Amino acid sequence: MLKIKIDEKDYECEKGTILLDFCRKKGINIPTLCEHGAIAEVASCRLCICEVIIKGRSQVVVSCVYPIEQECEILTHSEKIDRERGVILMLLKLRAPESKEIQELCEKYKAPEYKRFKTLDGGKCIMCGKCALVCKELGSSAISTINRGISKEISTPYGEPNITCIGCLSCAHVCPTQAINFESDDKHRKIWGKEFKLVYCKDCKKPIGTVEEIEYAKKKTPVKDEDAYNYCDECRRLHIAKVMAATYGEVETEMSSK
Repeated sequence: MLKIKIDEKDYECEKGTILLDFCRKKGINIPTLCEHGAIAEVASCRLCICEVIIKGRSQVVVSCVYPIEQECEILTHSEKIDRERGVILMLLKLRAPESKEIQELCEKYKAPEYKRFKTLDGGKCIMCGKCALVCKELGSSAISTINRGISKEISTPYGEPNITCIGCLSCAHVCPTQAINFESDDKHRKIWGKEFKLVYCKDCKKPIGTVEEIEYAKKKTPVKDEDAYNYCDECRRLHIAKVMAATYGEVETEMSSK
């Protein structure tokens, strides 16, 4: 175990522990936008920077990907970190001027404003890349980063509806600034310029996904009882429980009769 100090308090941690993970477990607040427990770290927003002091030498690290390898002192809100975090937020605000989340963080951390910098027409997107990454990890790769420099954005190839998109909304769910627009009504869902037909739970009648999403799930996680794909998560558990009860009930009855 390593002895460390975070914001003047003493702690112990295992070697190799990721700094942000440790701080969260201890209730130490560090702001972040690009971190998400369901996907690999992308370390793109840089908001989670901290100051690490080892043997008197200070360095600024990105806490979501920084492993604690030796005894050290960590400052999560030092004067230096607050100043650099404010600049980062100011730049993110220029990139995504319509983002309510960014605006609130700018106010909270007193981000400076420099009028000599030009605001980009970026809407709400901060280009963290989480949406493209989760789409790739799902195996769809329907969206990706296109263009370069200030024209860089997330889109489908050539901005056209992509046949590999299954309309699962995973990209929208991981977006930290709600930058990905989609539309849904009683029968359809539309995202990335493509329209999908919705499938409903056999029991409770709640929407459980698109036709393409259900077919994709069947290929990735095949089960013997294909009827299970016709239920939402809650109803599926009840359905499986009934199937198991019926199956084991029959076996028990046969054994008792012998």
